[in-house]
Amino acid sequence: MLQDSMQPSISLSIGGDLESFSIKIGDTPSLIFEKSIQKEMKEYIQNRFDVDQQVLSQKTADIARLISLINKYLGDAIQSSNNSSNNFQNIKLEIESISPIKSSKEDFHKLQTKLAKAAATIENEISSVNKNLESGQNEILLLEKKVQLLESELKASQESNRKDHLTGAINRRSLEKELKKFENNFIRNEQDYAIVFFDIDHFKKVNDIYGHDAGDSVLKTFTTLLIKLTRDTDIIGRYGGEEFIAILHYQNTLELYKYIERIKTVVTKNKFVYKDKKIEINFSAGVEIRSNCKIVSEITLKADKLLYQAKNNGRNKIIFWNKKEI
Repeated sequence: MLQDSMQPSISLSIGGDLESFSIKIGDTPSLIFEKSIQKEMKEYIQNRFDVDQQVLSQKTADIARLISLINKYLGDAIQSSNNSSNNFQNIKLEIESISPIKSSKEDFHKLQTKLAKAAATIENEISSVNKNLESGQNEILLLEKKVQLLESELKASQESNRKDHLTGAINRRSLEKELKKFENNFIRNEQDYAIVFFDIDHFKKVNDIYGHDAGDSVLKTFTTLLIKLTRDTDIIGRYGGEEFIAILHYQNTLELYKYIERIKTVVTKNKFVYKDKKIEINFSAGVEIRSNCKIVSEITLKADKLLYQAKNNGRNKIIFWNKKEI
């Protein structure tokens, strides 16, 4: 996770120095509190922004070149067409000015020669334009591929920045953005929504007994279960540590009860497996609804208070805004 925060988002390359630095910190985590190490981290993070900016500038230049090429080759084709049209117009006027009575064979021969030259010139111009267009088309296709790659990279970068690197759930910043969307829908369409604040019980013991790798595995598995048991139109995010938030549309309270009961059943009746170890996991949660709050900021605070009430009352339980417990 430390290396992810310092690695460029758009540029896919990563220097050997950063990799070595990450390994050093991984071997001795306490080094992160030393000023010299913190200074190095700042330098790597600044370098991340610089590298991303360089790559983005190059991709932007490719887009500008694509537009320039399109204008150039279309302009050539239009100019050639105008030249040909002018040639034919001049010849047409000359033909119209010829009097059949006064004209000699020599006059017609000269006109024939001009027509032949005009046709040859047009043929050469068309051939030249076609070659230029073909060459330009190849360059445009290459640039189009670069632009498509840029779009793909930017999309991947945005998605990566939106998600928590360990669990794959959206991160806290993105949770706030999603909450605004639910709030806007609540204001415009009076569509109520709920927040569920989850916290894995005694998670510190998992780290202490089985190790931090096992703890990470538990967090990933717990997140996977939450996402699978939640509709695509709803949101699952990591709030911090072992805390998670669900933002849910719902039609009635029974729907919320069933959702929470389903998650609790799956989590408590199964054991989390890490290597050859089976780890028993429980969680506590608090559930609040938007219509029960005066302003949007209250809903998260109230759900959080209900969560801690559940933990203080013995853990492994869910408390709802209406005092119902599961």
